[in-house]
Amino acid sequence: MGYFKDALNGVAWMGGLRGSTRILAYIKIAVLARLLGPEEFGIFGIASLVLAFLEIITETGINAFLIQEDRDIRDYIDTAWIVSAARGLLISLLIVILAKPISYFFNSPDSYEILLVACLIPLIRGFINPSIVKFEKNLEFNKVFYVRLLLFFADTLVTIISAIVFKSAMVFLFGMIASAILELIISFLYIKPIPKVKFELSKIKHVVNRGKWLTLSGTLNYFYEQGDDAVVGKLLNSFSLGLYQMAYKISTLPLTEAGEIFYKVTFPVFVKIGGDLARLRKAFYKTTFAISIFVIPISLVLFVLLEPFILILLGANWLEIIPIIKILLIYGAARSISGMYSPLFLAVKKQEYISYILLISVAGMAITILPLIKIYGLAGAGMAVLFGWVISLPLTIILVYKVLYKGTVKKRLII
Repeated sequence: MGYFKDALNGVAWMGGLRGSTRILAYIKIAVLARLLGPEEFGIFGIASLVLAFLEIITETGINAFLIQEDRDIRDYIDTAWIVSAARGLLISLLIVILAKPISYFFNSPDSYEILLVACLIPLIRGFINPSIVKFEKNLEFNKVFYVRLLLFFADTLVTIISAIVFKSAMVFLFGMIASAILELIISFLYIKPIPKVKFELSKIKHVVNRGKWLTLSGTLNYFYEQGDDAVVGKLLNSFSLGLYQMAYKISTLPLTEAGEIFYKVTFPVFVKIGGDLARLRKAFYKTTFAISIFVIPISLVLFVLLEPFILILLGANWLEIIPIIKILLIYGAARSISGMYSPLFLAVKKQEYISYILLISVAGMAITILPLIKIYGLAGAGMAVLFGWVISLPLTIILVYKVLYKGTVKKRLII
């Protein structure tokens, strides 16, 4: 059975989703950039850094595990829900405990209250029915489209209305909380099976053991993608962090979102054809070529028309981020294309390879970010991120070659 048609259908649905959500995201950014200043963006940036970090270091890899499994996922839904709920509670408690020290670390007293409210988000998300992952596992990307678009629309609408009323960094959290509550409701009302409170220690150990490499790779990926934000926020200030994060969003969102479309679709497809190396090679090359011809023109257009784009979207107060965006555009395009290794390695259960690549990237960025920021300011942070990708590229090529040509892939049950 071939999955090319399913993959194209998935790309179309996920492309529609990403395109729709990016339009909403740019509308939200354009509105908030005029209602709020870089200071508010920076304060929220601190909260998002903490939330993302705690979510990553406690990552169990449940979704990837359920997609990888050849057996019926109903056998693990109860266990997945227990693990997810416990994780959400743990993250919430950690945020409450660390809120005050973190606000001191970033010299941002205003971030304390933001962090206390942010603890509600992982708590709510932890109770979402894990059965929702079966849409991706079964390549039902039309259902993913409708659910995710509705959630993003709710987030955007609540955030904008809240910003008009309150004009504070707290409005970002209101949107995220509303979206999390809506997803929780949908997952139990419309998605089956519904999990039960059933504690099975052997299954919990199996899930956690399978997810250990995803936890490590997620942690390393966090340091690679968010470490520059933390350094900017610490060395400079929340105003500079707001500028840098805005530059990062503008430059990488269109490119990484394109990558996410392909990663989301190809992972379950690669899982289904993983027992046939010839098909896997062909599928990998096709998707890498497809993402290249999509990402490169977008990055070139943004690079050339950057100044009028910033003026229209954000206004003249944000023009100083243009040099940073140009550097990050190169990084975003390069990483989106090379990032096809991630679904490939996950599909053949070589999660450790992702960790190896990210370890090199983090090391490269860590070594260069301080001196580059001192010399080039905010642009130096972007240079350090780009350097991290460059030095990890040779290892990426070697490991992809090993999987596609020298590795052995176990036969899988096609479902």
